[in-house]
Amino acid sequence: MERVRLAIVGSGPAGLTAAVYASRALLEPVVVEGEISRPLNDLPAGGQLMITTDVENYPGFPEGIMGPDLMDLFRKQAERFGTRIRQGNIVRVDIGARPFRLFLDGGELACDALIVATGASAKLLDIESETRLMGHGVSACATCDGAFFKGEDLVIVGGGDTAMEEALFLTRFAHKVTVVHRRDSLRASKIMQERAQKNPKIAFVWNSVVEEILAPEGKLAVRGVRLRNLLSGETSEMAAGGVFVAIGHKPNSDLFKGQLTMDAAGYVHVEQGATRTSVAGVFACGDVVDHVYRQAVTAAGTGCMAAIDAERFLSQ
Repeated sequence: MERVRLAIVGSGPAGLTAAVYASRALLEPVVVEGEISRPLNDLPAGGQLMITTDVENYPGFPEGIMGPDLMDLFRKQAERFGTRIRQGNIVRVDIGARPFRLFLDGGELACDALIVATGASAKLLDIESETRLMGHGVSACATCDGAFFKGEDLVIVGGGDTAMEEALFLTRFAHKVTVVHRRDSLRASKIMQERAQKNPKIAFVWNSVVEEILAPEGKLAVRGVRLRNLLSGETSEMAAGGVFVAIGHKPNSDLFKGQLTMDAAGYVHVEQGATRTSVAGVFACGDVVDHVYRQAVTAAGTGCMAAIDAERFLSQ
């Protein structure tokens, strides 16, 4: 069993920013990342940016950058200062006593401090065309990708506050936004429902699901969706230049259930203004704690905080 001072679980913007700061503080961190081949809803190594094509809102890249390329730069910067990256899936953790123990499918790792940066995964439709076209006209983040769809007719799937917020945001760019919802009424709060229903650019299709996302022959692009009415069973096609899935996010916190304090949705609880969790020596950052912003830059910021908090803990 290998023992290190600091282990970081997760290799997205939060985890790798924590690694940069921790390695520069000579904590010799080890980052445990997931497998590259893991499916989209199980979060691949590098986090959600690995399934994002163009990133135009990360500071320092005025011409934009591909998501995987950005994460490669994060990784190289962390490794430059001495971070070791270990690939493998963690099957169990024990943080009941120090050293904390991480049980991987390829061995065991013990650490004096732990940073949880496992992120969150968008809940998806679980259809083949969605997976194939993710990042090529299909998105789970309007804030990230809305500006790429100026003048398009868009479809957004969902009926909660997130879906309404994203639909309203997309009206800044789109010609029209059609909300597809599997029920005959929205789950969103009344105020969000009213805002969406009063917006002339937003239309609604009720009691329907997206059965397939349609693409031009041989191209990675979206031309429309095939809808199925859940009451009649009838199918129909609707033209669209993009599809946004807004049926919620799930924090990747299952490993820590029963060991860390979480809210009802599974987001790890941290002290306000810090990254300390309910277990001394365990810190959390990025989307596993953030259900509001969910941006690469905010994840990176809390990764910095987690590294500084861990450094102070280890120096006591």
